[in-house]
Amino acid sequence: MPLLARLLGDIETFVTHNEKEALLLENNLIKKHTPRFNVRMRDDKSFLVLRLDTRAPYPRLEVTRRIRDDGARYFGPYHLASSCRETLRLVNRYFHLRTCTDRVMKTRKRACLQYQIGRCPAPCVIEVDAADYGQQVEDVTLFLRGNGSALVQTLSQRMAAAAERLDFEAAAQLRDQIGAVERTLQRQEVVGRDLVDQDVFAYYREGDAVDVVVLQLREGKLVGRQPFSFSGQEFPDEELLSSFINQYYDAGAMVPQQVLVPLDLEDSEAKIQWLAERAGHKVELLVPKRGHKRQLVQLAAHNARSNFLTRRQRNADVDEALAKLQRRLRLTTVPRHIECYDISQLQGTQVVASMVVMRDAQPDPTSYRHFRVQTAVDDFASIYEVLARRLRRARLGSSGWELPDLIVVDGGKGQLSSALAAVKDAALPEELGTPVIVALAKERDENAAGEERPERVFLPHVKDPIRLRHNTAELYLLTRLRDEAHRFAITHHRQLRRRQTLRSTLDDVPGVGPKRKAQLLRSLGSLRRIRGATTEELRAVPGMTQRAAEAVADYFRAGDMPATKGDGDES
Repeated sequence: MPLLARLLGDIETFVTHNEKEALLLENNLIKKHTPRFNVRMRDDKSFLVLRLDTRAPYPRLEVTRRIRDDGARYFGPYHLASSCRETLRLVNRYFHLRTCTDRVMKTRKRACLQYQIGRCPAPCVIEVDAADYGQQVEDVTLFLRGNGSALVQTLSQRMAAAAERLDFEAAAQLRDQIGAVERTLQRQEVVGRDLVDQDVFAYYREGDAVDVVVLQLREGKLVGRQPFSFSGQEFPDEELLSSFINQYYDAGAMVPQQVLVPLDLEDSEAKIQWLAERAGHKVELLVPKRGHKRQLVQLAAHNARSNFLTRRQRNADVDEALAKLQRRLRLTTVPRHIECYDISQLQGTQVVASMVVMRDAQPDPTSYRHFRVQTAVDDFASIYEVLARRLRRARLGSSGWELPDLIVVDGGKGQLSSALAAVKDAALPEELGTPVIVALAKERDENAAGEERPERVFLPHVKDPIRLRHNTAELYLLTRLRDEAHRFAITHHRQLRRRQTLRSTLDDVPGVGPKRKAQLLRSLGSLRRIRGATTEELRAVPGMTQRAAEAVADYFRAGDMPATKGDGDES
């Protein structure tokens, strides 16, 4: 590309023995250096996957965003978090794997509610047959891989065997599992004629904007559809699709028996070998020209085009909403980068502030920040302190602290005045500019007619606030941002109070420092169990000496610890 030729200063080459080694090397280098011009499958997002570590004594299914080379089985990635969590809910309900973490399992002393309602065999406190549990793990693996027919057949045989030996409770559980699997299969559209596992890739592009769609067919049934959107991609179609397929399967997606693509790929032979090694079975990479397989590729292409047009329309709606907000607040630029601040406190204690960020009208959780207010005693001083610290980081050029197009503070004229004072005292250099700040105040009172009054926005150096009408795009954006900031601040404040309750209780015990406190909670699970433990049990905790164990036992025996709300069985 001409642009690439102008930017390159030097070229380094690697010599490999064959195309497969070159393919693996390319994947590793892309992961390591994340080059600017290479297509990135995740599109700067981190999709959810389900992880099942079969090496654990009693494996559990968990949601994660990171795929590691740790020997565990990964299923996904899931484009929609709702789909991932719905799948996890079905597995936890019908397949009876434990749901607690390894740490909780080691410290638990009695069975939890999941055991009480028959959804977990409670291997944490009850001896469970490893073979029976392992069979449940294999059933979950079949279910997540989409092999529903084989799973139903296996479960039906086991149900009949359980009924023959008059174990009707086990037979009923197997019946429920079969029903759940069959209901899942009924929701899947039958589109394939070949009873093999297939992934179908197709794309739609306009210039450098590209949408790729992957259709997942298992035993001829459509079980999943994953769209991916990219911009700034000036590569040829073959190179773009080839790089995408590499990263898609390298991220942990299950490799099927057949991979259907719309065009020939230059490195197809190396890719087939690499996919076969990852899958452990033969893999076909096909470019169908006619027949039913060609119709599947066309179906994927229609999905890609539909996703592209929907995304473009959504972007147009976002642009229109931001333009309305710009006009309503009398801004000079479109506010694509907005920050909102909220203060949370309890009678002047544990004062915290939240900063939430919205980019192109969408929340950006990776940019959210918490602040511990250090000196302020009220909301006005707190806003001043937090913004002063935030603006100082922008003045120093700290990474990730660039000034936004708009700053919103939760409150009225007083909070706005404090924020403006912080900007004035920050003495930002001229090249950084001055951020625009507004205050959003919620009108809780009703008027004489009993109608709720509209929200108000206070602008700098303007006497009367702007009243936002109900059901407008600008009101929706601002209230959504304000509510997110409030939620984020409240959540952090509750976490701090909970930690303070735990710390303040154990801090008074003589001879117990931070490490011993952590070890006591990790080993015994809760303050109630620490209080009821004997000296011998306390001495058995790693890191505890005889003297420290006696000090803890004497402290609680003397009744010096007041009852607290956090003094429960929660671990």
